[in-house]
Amino acid sequence: MTRWNNGLDEVERVSEDITDETNALPAQYFTDREVHEMEKEKVFGRYWIYAGHANCVPEPGDHFTRTIGDSELIVVRDHEGEVRAYYNVCAHRGSAMVEETPMTDPGNARRIRCPYHLWTYDLDGSLTNTPKSFEDARLNPDLEDGEVAELDADRNALLEVRSDRIGPFVFVNLHDDPPLSLEEQAGAMKDELEALPLGEYQLARRYVSEVECNWKVFGGNYSECDHCQANHQEWVEGLELMDSELEVDDYHWVLHYKHKEDVDDEVRIHDEHEAKFYYFWPNFTVNMYGTANGYGTYIIDPIDENRFQLVADYYFQDSELSDEEAEFVRTSRQLQEEDFELVERQQRGLESGAIAQAQLGPNEHTVHRLHLLAQEAYEA
Repeated sequence: MTRWNNGLDEVERVSEDITDETNALPAQYFTDREVHEMEKEKVFGRYWIYAGHANCVPEPGDHFTRTIGDSELIVVRDHEGEVRAYYNVCAHRGSAMVEETPMTDPGNARRIRCPYHLWTYDLDGSLTNTPKSFEDARLNPDLEDGEVAELDADRNALLEVRSDRIGPFVFVNLHDDPPLSLEEQAGAMKDELEALPLGEYQLARRYVSEVECNWKVFGGNYSECDHCQANHQEWVEGLELMDSELEVDDYHWVLHYKHKEDVDDEVRIHDEHEAKFYYFWPNFTVNMYGTANGYGTYIIDPIDENRFQLVADYYFQDSELSDEEAEFVRTSRQLQEEDFELVERQQRGLESGAIAQAQLGPNEHTVHRLHLLAQEAYEA
């Protein structure tokens, strides 16, 4: 039952049972500034969050930056070939060291150097060099040079962020003691994705969009296709929509779509006629296309309580797109634009104050799962 905000009704936590009248997250969790601040710790500071694609940093010293909540990170491939992540914070005075560097245009450096006082770090995070002014006390009348303690390189190393991978997908966890390993959070999705040759595909296109709605509103829209018949009419013409399936796991869910026609490729990353769309809690998706030999990802990054940034990346076997692949990406962008209209309209309704708690339908069990995980995170 929808609960209108009539001043008499009390909203309740989302029920474990989708048939209950309280099966949706109360509307305030999509509009409240304090909830957005809480999510930085309870959601984005607790679970494994996608950082980027390992193929974009193939050589030692290649790096890009990633911001999660209020935390700026540097993701870098070290001299041993491992992809590591550090806080973008110098151990000296706390200065940010690396300017914003997108994954699509990574930087390369043999060392990480803070421009403030030139403290320099190896790619393994260890402090390798400081200016001579940190070895003598010539400007301090209260100290002799021999009284200056030698800097401990280990204790002044960069603060590393816990990282792990699913194939080429690099994830980070900002929590000191994560409640779950990446393997536990990903479940069967990890094995499914690692069975595919994801690393053989190259980043070909990135589109970044700022959308005026809460990140969970878009996450809910991505997680179901009851809206597709009415709002993606051109796209659903090629689908066997009634043969679609929604599969739910603990921290991910999969939307299976059957296409009427198949892409004619000798090597394909997907099964014939099938497309799979993985939603991985809290804000990452992997999109296995049914009509193109490639895959994509979405990062659904919150900006504040009523805005998010969608980062849509497309991977194909060659970074130079064929005409057919370029047309596929154009169609995909059209679907995104159609969805942006829907979710911004929903956000306006949620912000009106008229509704206190929405009513999910029986085929929106994936949305229900999203709402449940949010509630569990808030209460942890």
